[in-house]
Amino acid sequence: MTFDTVKKSLLDLGIDEELITENAYLHKDLELDSTETIQIALDVKRIYDVTIKLESRKDLTVGEVCALIDQARATSNAS
Repeated sequence: MTFDTVKKSLLDLGIDEELITENAYLHKDLELDSTETIQIALDVKRIYDVTIKLESRKDLTVGEVCALIDQARATSNAS
């Protein structure tokens, strides 16, 4: 489910569906800029009411972003 949410955000940004895989890097493979990564973080906040930081210099994969979301959701639900 998390992957589908991230995928929808990426599709909304105009990324080709065939490029969106769990192993695709946000910057290197999908060529997202900082504004687009912030948009993904805002979509996550709106949908799941959790905050994730994607502004770091590290280029994350879509799968790593999904894991961050799942971890944030688990932490949020535990408190």
